[in-house]
Amino acid sequence: MTETIRVVIVDDQELVRAGLRPLAERDGDISVIAEAADGRSGLSHVRELRPDVVLMDIRMPVMDGIEATRAIVDDGALDGVRVLVLTTFDEDENVFAAIRAGAAGYLLKDVSPDDLRAAIRTVAAGDALLSPSVTAAVMRVVAEGHSPDPDGHGLDELTEREVEVLSGIGRGLTNDEIAAELFLSPATARTYVSRLLTRLDARDRAALIVLAYETGLVRPGGASRG
Repeated sequence: MTETIRVVIVDDQELVRAGLRPLAERDGDISVIAEAADGRSGLSHVRELRPDVVLMDIRMPVMDGIEATRAIVDDGALDGVRVLVLTTFDEDENVFAAIRAGAAGYLLKDVSPDDLRAAIRTVAAGDALLSPSVTAAVMRVVAEGHSPDPDGHGLDELTEREVEVLSGIGRGLTNDEIAAELFLSPATARTYVSRLLTRLDARDRAALIVLAYETGLVRPGGASRG
């Protein structure tokens, strides 16, 4: 029997919270265990309940979603909690700030109900998730503020296979998709991802995605540097 994914919703609009709950819970494998109207109370719920996923808005009173996300990610006692940012705002600086804070995914609130549930399942399973519009924003920020520097982030110390796996991560592939593309077992692909997180001192998979763009390993359009 599949374990239920436990979710906390943090959003300052009561109507949004009320709408998200039934959409998230519709298929029976996701349960909303708490709601909060600001980042500080959301953080309190997360520390008390240790959910699998937090649906986090960005612009909220008391404590915004970026600060709350950073606090969750930096708390060693909350290692298993994944933050999925869900907002109406798609400004590039907000996207990049959320990812830098450690968010495992970033979606806009116009996402379809099916895609919302799929996103919750994806981040709960340990994968990062960025919508196409969000990925484009990441690329814009990297292009405007960073010069590709393949050697400046430790890529020169990676094996050829590790670089291939990082490229797959940067293109948004799941572990299973990377395994299929590189003719690896899923377990071996997961091992490579874990090794990359350690070797590149990356907080999570989303950080590896950003790194793949910053170094020029993956370029706009999903192409890999050959």
